[in-house]
Amino acid sequence: MKETGSEHDESDRLKGMVKPLLEWYDQNKRQLPWRDQGKAYYTWVSEIMLQQTRVEAVKPYFSRFIKELPDVQSLAACPPERLMKLWEGLGYYSRARNMQTAARQIMDIFGGQIPLSYEKLLTLKGIGSYTAAAIASIAGGQCVPAVDGNVLRVVARLNQDPEDVTGQAAKKKAMLLLSGIIPAKAAGDFNQAMMELGALICLPHGQPLCQDCPVRLNCRSWASGRQTDFPVRPKAKERKQEHRTLVFVQDDEATLLQRRPLKGLLAGLYEPLNLEGERDEKELAAMIGQMGLELLQIESLPASRHIFTHKEWQMTAYLARVLSLDSLTKDSPASLAEKSRFVAAPFRQAQYPLPSAFKAYRHVL
Repeated sequence: MKETGSEHDESDRLKGMVKPLLEWYDQNKRQLPWRDQGKAYYTWVSEIMLQQTRVEAVKPYFSRFIKELPDVQSLAACPPERLMKLWEGLGYYSRARNMQTAARQIMDIFGGQIPLSYEKLLTLKGIGSYTAAAIASIAGGQCVPAVDGNVLRVVARLNQDPEDVTGQAAKKKAMLLLSGIIPAKAAGDFNQAMMELGALICLPHGQPLCQDCPVRLNCRSWASGRQTDFPVRPKAKERKQEHRTLVFVQDDEATLLQRRPLKGLLAGLYEPLNLEGERDEKELAAMIGQMGLELLQIESLPASRHIFTHKEWQMTAYLARVLSLDSLTKDSPASLAEKSRFVAAPFRQAQYPLPSAFKAYRHVL
């Protein structure tokens, strides 16, 4: 992509920020379990986990994951249900499935070695331009900018850019500008410094901490006092709300779980009976009887909600005690039998991954 005159001018203006940014990063970077390890696998796993998830939340998941799956070979060979269990609570479970597919690609195509070429990384399942650039620069020293939401926000404020930051045009512009200033001998540190600046100083909500920013003298938004006007985003669409009724059916030893379909939302994970709409106790008692179970007691649980990217579940929940789950018959309602298979799992859920959408009810298990 060829630079226009104005883009060239912007790159020249921003070159002055490189040295103070790297000095600030060297003195202020957070100590993270995947940072400065020199391992492409660590960079890859952490970047996938960090998508849509806060750094502090990722730390314990990363440590547990690496302890059990320390390399590409172990990830490729991991039983899928165990992988989902290790990922349990991080959400967006397709990320883990894609990562395992990519690990198997690495075993088959690259001899078990993660490629450090940006172009080759893009051929792997679940690795887009940002993740490929992060791995290639941090682990491989390749001079390619890694542009995520934090970096887009920083660039938008530096340039006082009126472009919609969620669009592809803004990302392409940022990549072009950063390509003109990223230092060849410190590409990985530069990319991490830009991410760190967005995470610690150029904050996404409220007032950015401009008084602590090492590059404020290069920032047009700071110079004009318009920091909070950027980046420009379209008005968020309202999430679709869905009412769900959850039923935790238990006997003295186990809880009845059903497996979700292998495609779609929370694909392949386990859950209690999860019914559309709001159901009352009488309706649920009849359904449980149709399943061939002898109902002893049913009681309501506190309502809860879970927010996905494009929808929100408003959940009503019940605990249904039955005499024995062993009496579950095969003539369950077709709507359930067609979509799932039932298991009677121990309360502690040692084997079956439960989505974080139901974390309010873990005590029931």
